[in-house]
Amino acid sequence: MPWIQIRINATEKTADKVSNMLMGRGAQAVTYMDAEDKPVFEPLPGETLLWDDTVVIGLFDAETDPAPVIDFMRQFYRKDLVYKVEQLEDKDWVREWMDSFHPMRFGRRLWICPSWRDVPDPDAVNVMLDPGLAFGTGTHPTTALCLEWLDGQTLEGKTVIDFGCGSGILGLAALKLGAREVIGIDIDPQALQASRDNAGRNGVAERLRVYLPQEQPAGLQADVVVANILAGPLRELSPQISQLVRPGGRLALSGILESQAEALNEVYGRWFDMQPPVIREEWARLDGIRRN
Repeated sequence: MPWIQIRINATEKTADKVSNMLMGRGAQAVTYMDAEDKPVFEPLPGETLLWDDTVVIGLFDAETDPAPVIDFMRQFYRKDLVYKVEQLEDKDWVREWMDSFHPMRFGRRLWICPSWRDVPDPDAVNVMLDPGLAFGTGTHPTTALCLEWLDGQTLEGKTVIDFGCGSGILGLAALKLGAREVIGIDIDPQALQASRDNAGRNGVAERLRVYLPQEQPAGLQADVVVANILAGPLRELSPQISQLVRPGGRLALSGILESQAEALNEVYGRWFDMQPPVIREEWARLDGIRRN
């Protein structure tokens, strides 16, 4: 069905109130967008960070008369209301997203392929991926940096932990590259289900175990650990993540801004011989070997 989109200019202080007002006038969904294209990278748990100049977007069905909604908003804004009403064409949004997701190559031999497309190289290491409800398709630089790192490792017969597994993309890549077993850990049960589903699609489900953090076995360790999350959790959880790596084992970290890389390298340098950061766009990957 077609939709009407009403965009209201707001501020960090007024955005939540505007959102509630739009929902109260019948909006089917409300989203926030930065009016000046300034990113917000790391909210604390439970915190919603907004921009100084925020656009609040209310989505209404096409039969909605926008005039009463605008009149209602004017009572709050008075003369300062800045808005725009747009008609959205009827689309199959899922199909449009699927059409934009193409097979991608990482390193020498690894391909990530949408489950609904043909593989470009049947002789390569192909991971068939359906992201489902969990993050992780390979399009983000942090995921790409980790996939390329895994492609350069010797994983045959090794155990790998994917800390913050999301869709399971890194763990599945490790299994297809020869890992004996992968253990996925994530705080989101939907991520664990997505990882299981993708492992089944790739014929490696029997070599994947997944856990919520509070359910992972005591004393768990692996030859290789990858953690593509954010710098804040990587810093706070550094003792726990480090303990997951066996002496002599390898660690790769991403989800880190270039400006955060040096400080985080120092944190993990307490346990690892760390390599210089690898940078792509504004993102970094760190890696090191656990000292005995």
